[in-house]
Amino acid sequence: QVQLVESGGGLVEPGGSLNLSCTASGSNLKINVMAWFRQAPGKQREMVASITNGNTYYGDSVKGRFTISRDNAKRTVDLQMNSLQPEDTAVYYCRFVGVGVNRWGQGTQVTVSS
Repeated sequence: QVQLVESGGGLVEPGGSLNLSCTASGSNLKINVMAWFRQAPGKQREMVASITNGNTYYGDSVKGRFTISRDNAKRTVDLQMNSLQPEDTAVYYCRFVGVGVNRWGQGTQVTVSS
């Protein structure tokens, strides 16, 4: 069964940067959509960014600050987060959707605080 492993979360000061990474186990995977979501305390989970093999999508709150990228050979999706603000504090989850695959990562905490 495919599993997703996330890394790269942590504590950063406002204005700082972090890079999140998510890698899928398994081989011969056909992943159509790789995405990052986040959930802050007391709020609903929201999509931050997604990427297919031809298109990217960004939530309005992160446009111009976050960049999503994927490496199909490595089965990895990254989220480069710049100019982080306290309102970006949340648990970040990756999600892969493809042929026979619809999986969430376990989540990684991102805290933006001085």
